[in-house]
Amino acid sequence: MTQPTVAPPSPEELAQKELARAKDLQKAFAKIRSQIAQVIVGQDKTIEQLLIAMLAGGHCLLEGVPGLAKTLMVRSLAQAMALDFHRIQFTPDLMPADITGTDIIQQSESGARQLSFVKGPVFTQILLADEINRTPPKTQAALLEAMQEHEVTVGGKTYKLSEPFFVLATQNPIEQEGTYPLPEAQRDRFLFQTLVDYPTREQEGDIIDRTTGSFSGKIEPVITGPEIIEYQRLVRGVPLPEHVKQFVLDLVRSLRPAESNAPKWVGSWVQWGPGPRACQQIVVASKARALLHGRLHVSTEDVEALAAPVLRHRIVPTFGAQAEGVDSNAIVARILSELPRRQAAASVL
Repeated sequence: MTQPTVAPPSPEELAQKELARAKDLQKAFAKIRSQIAQVIVGQDKTIEQLLIAMLAGGHCLLEGVPGLAKTLMVRSLAQAMALDFHRIQFTPDLMPADITGTDIIQQSESGARQLSFVKGPVFTQILLADEINRTPPKTQAALLEAMQEHEVTVGGKTYKLSEPFFVLATQNPIEQEGTYPLPEAQRDRFLFQTLVDYPTREQEGDIIDRTTGSFSGKIEPVITGPEIIEYQRLVRGVPLPEHVKQFVLDLVRSLRPAESNAPKWVGSWVQWGPGPRACQQIVVASKARALLHGRLHVSTEDVEALAAPVLRHRIVPTFGAQAEGVDSNAIVARILSELPRRQAAASVL
């Protein structure tokens, strides 16, 4: 007996299914924020950028002075997401093998000696690279392959990392003593460079109450690794309007001194501009932000909101710009102020 033919879902049914999944994503990440808020006071923008980075499948570099709860924030996020978590404290004497792992000689029961690979802390799902700029560039570079390819090669053998895999690194401002600036190639692997600022007076007062009294917050896991991977696929499927794509191209290409359409001041202020990876990552991050904010496609508002964290670490100011007190944040702000605004109709979930 022949089986009845099942008609494929209609476009309307597919759209309703995607809409339901998008609403599930919003609810899940709202719960994550609520869980983190039990132990982290304020820092709403930083937490949102961490969540966007994870939805976009990217890594995040948190920069701020010591004592702003950067490490606690990352640990809390891992707990709320039910993911494996490892922390590496970067120090001047840290070696690449301390991150990736190494081959050691072991003796079997028969007496034969053989090489056995002992995995390093990079074999996890959320890796906290704490104070990454306190170790020399050679050790910093040990993370490059893991961040880009999600695999590690040791002794000629390649080992896959678990998915999802995120590197959330913290660094102190490079002006502080005992720091090593990250190489440009490694900075480019981070989706965001997020600046963690001081809390407000009210928030700091709340921190005092929580940390010097009997308050204790417990974070419960809200989401699993397979669910995060599914939401990452959903993000990739968010449509990108053509005018937003052109806005991204205008933004990134205008920051390259050799570009014919770049403003004249860019040649004076920018030594090196962002590469094509900046376009890719700002688009994916903007798709994730659109979903978190209840929209089914990207708008220029998303691009403008994420331009600074995506671009600030991909711009090398000239010595002249630095002498004038102009940093990459000021450069991004100026180029945004000069680009023509484009409005997009938003579909609200």
